[in-house]
Amino acid sequence: MATEAKNIGIEVNKPKENCGDKNCPFCGSVKIRGKIFVGRVISDKMNKTATIEWERKHYIPKYERYEKRRTRVKAHNPNCIKAKTNDIVKIGECRPLSKTKRFIILEKQTQEE
Repeated sequence: MATEAKNIGIEVNKPKENCGDKNCPFCGSVKIRGKIFVGRVISDKMNKTATIEWERKHYIPKYERYEKRRTRVKAHNPNCIKAKTNDIVKIGECRPLSKTKRFIILEKQTQEE
């Protein structure tokens, strides 16, 4: 498994090893299309799945103010990336991988302590 990770057309750091996962954009055949988000891993307890969360601001016209709202999505966590809880990750949209997974983790950016 010493083969080089393929180019997926998005500027991210490629993983160093090849995981052989068919749902990995670098080692398998899944294409990344659609939106790309940056969020924090809040759970990695599921098998090859992580829950990602990020905050956004929503405008309330009546009060002319913004409120914070959170978005949580499930994302495929390939073995070549292995994101853990509290990692800041970049995720990309793909075809549906399961009932709830429509995103794949593309890279770990930093790790909060």
